[in-house]
Amino acid sequence: MIKEITVTGKTIDEALANAKAEIGTDSEDMQYEIIEFPKKGLFGMGSSPAVIKVTYTIPEENPALKLVSSLVKELGLNAEVTASDGEEGALKLDIEGEGVGILIGHHGETLDALQYLASLANARGKSDEEQKSRVIVDIEGYREKRAETLRALARRMSARVLKYKRPVTLEPMNPYERRIIHSEVQNIEGVTTHSIGVDSERRIVITLDRGEKEEE
Repeated sequence: MIKEITVTGKTIDEALANAKAEIGTDSEDMQYEIIEFPKKGLFGMGSSPAVIKVTYTIPEENPALKLVSSLVKELGLNAEVTASDGEEGALKLDIEGEGVGILIGHHGETLDALQYLASLANARGKSDEEQKSRVIVDIEGYREKRAETLRALARRMSARVLKYKRPVTLEPMNPYERRIIHSEVQNIEGVTTHSIGVDSERRIVITLDRGEKEEE
């Protein structure tokens, strides 16, 4: 977004310094036009300041970051949302602060809903190619902690299947969590996975390996 301001000063340099202080950027990042040169006047009478018009650019805030930050503010949480580059070109938004656990929900359900909304905001008005950039929303490292919990669950349930020779059906999970389970079980000899159910009731079954292929 391009903005313009008109600034005055006793000299051109002072006017530029005043502009820098107002918009918070170096004069090298600004373009300016002199509207009026300063006049000294006679015996201090009739003097006039320098007047310049400054043009500068404000970076557009990412819509996903803007949405999540606004929600955190509206909820009255003393927290900060920061953006960084995630894996495979994803936009990663991290929320840290007091009381942010309310945004996680049961097994991350609220967090997943927030991530979905952030993804919609990020994709709005963009081309199909631009929309391929994923958005990952995390809260104080919750997703990695949850991933490790799921890996441990996969190992524990696989051991049970191997011991009792009976399949184990896990609770419903979202696609991201199912991929973690599938991936972990692939590393365990003698067991395999497949999925049953639809939509929010989609769940993984761990069975003895008889050559079945896993499903998403």
